[in-house]
Amino acid sequence: MSQSVRIGILGDFNPEFPSHHATNAALQHAANKLNLEVRSEWIPTPSLTTNAEKILEAFDGLWASPGSPYKSFDGMLKGIESARRRDWPFLGTCGGFQYALIEFARNVLGIADADSAENNSGSKNIVIYPVACAVPNRNGDAPKLSGKVPEIRLRPGSYLQSFYGKDKEVVTEEFFCNFEINPDFEWTTMEAGFPVVARGAQGEIRAIESPTHRFFIATLFQPQLSSTEKNPHPVVLAFVQTAYDWSRKKLDDSVLE
Repeated sequence: MSQSVRIGILGDFNPEFPSHHATNAALQHAANKLNLEVRSEWIPTPSLTTNAEKILEAFDGLWASPGSPYKSFDGMLKGIESARRRDWPFLGTCGGFQYALIEFARNVLGIADADSAENNSGSKNIVIYPVACAVPNRNGDAPKLSGKVPEIRLRPGSYLQSFYGKDKEVVTEEFFCNFEINPDFEWTTMEAGFPVVARGAQGEIRAIESPTHRFFIATLFQPQLSSTEKNPHPVVLAFVQTAYDWSRKKLDDSVLE
């Protein structure tokens, strides 16, 4: 029997987005390294507004992709909520990171109108706002956090650090985003049970994780952009391995029932 793992990618695939192609490629890089077959499928956010759990139970791991604003704000939140509540292996990158924080604020902490400034909702609780230390986009568009950003400091002893290597304290990662967490709402990450595990040079939040979930990590940076066939990204490798292990556990449990 083939060793395979099923990954659901929460998001609205756009062939014009390099990060979407990179997401597909990074999964394959990890699969080849682990000698697994990855069966991935993009799940449009509007499809998750109803019966999200039923749709997502077919997968072994869920990746909330870049690409905000999504076609369905509520659909993306429901997908993330399902992963969090059911302890499904979860990775959120860029927009997926941003929406994970909004989901925590709304559904764990009860901040019903928690939102992103990108949505222009008029909410008083803007958890996600424009990046404070933006750099000019290489194409001359509006400033954003883009390209390789060094000095991302990992929290010692975190799961995230363990994926890079226990002696690794500073890493360089690829960014391409306009929004990050509003520092006034940093308290929500710890209060919701998702401590900060990576910070930028000025203390900006770059990643969070759950110490109690099977695998729940969200990063503002996009690990898929620096993954290659020869060097799969360690975070994606860890995610795919955990999803595969979870698939085996589910299979074993079903046999015992």
